[in-house]
Amino acid sequence: MTKILVAEDEHAIRSFIVINLKRAGYEVIEAENGREALEQFAQQTFDILLLDIMMPEVDGFAVCEQARSQDEVVGIIMLTARTREEDKVMGLSVGADDYIAKPFSPAELLARIQSLLRRVETLRRRKQPRELLSGPFRIDLGAKRVQKAGVDVEVTPTEYDLLCHFIKNEDQVMSRDELLDAVWGENYFGDRKTVDVNIRRLRQKIEENPAEPQFIETLWGHGYKWRNEK
Repeated sequence: MTKILVAEDEHAIRSFIVINLKRAGYEVIEAENGREALEQFAQQTFDILLLDIMMPEVDGFAVCEQARSQDEVVGIIMLTARTREEDKVMGLSVGADDYIAKPFSPAELLARIQSLLRRVETLRRRKQPRELLSGPFRIDLGAKRVQKAGVDVEVTPTEYDLLCHFIKNEDQVMSRDELLDAVWGENYFGDRKTVDVNIRRLRQKIEENPAEPQFIETLWGHGYKWRNEK
């Protein structure tokens, strides 16, 4: 789901924006000043930032500049009642993609967001890695081909997604529920043990001794972790 950060110090305007974005199906995080916006940005990944310029503590220009220095792809739209040409130039010069003057209609805001999202999605696809590497494993993401020490390993689509998620999150402990959400989707309501079943099958294919796994480690009471055996 597309995630949008709305940084606006005026509660009524922020609520108006948030309500309309949620109705459109977006996940929305709120910040009432620039400092909160930067804190949220540091903790989460966003697709779009909606930044009011005149915010307390840290203004929208500073938030925009810092966010852009950390993420060259995220879409940034500046919101302001100030329509001077120099303000627009300033916003664009620090990394904003678009500029909307208050007051604006929900239809205009959603149209601008949808247009910007197309650019963001295109850039993200271009930046995605073409392969994953971990120890003896190489995964060709385009061909969805798994190799271990140069030898092809035949895996099911679910096993492939599970293996990719493990490698992308190397050395992180993940619970069954976290793996279910990431691989099977948040709307999956089947048996949680399907994770264990698929991991057991995957171990049979990638481990030298599945009973003593080198790569997919079980941490009893916590979940699983991928170890890069270099």
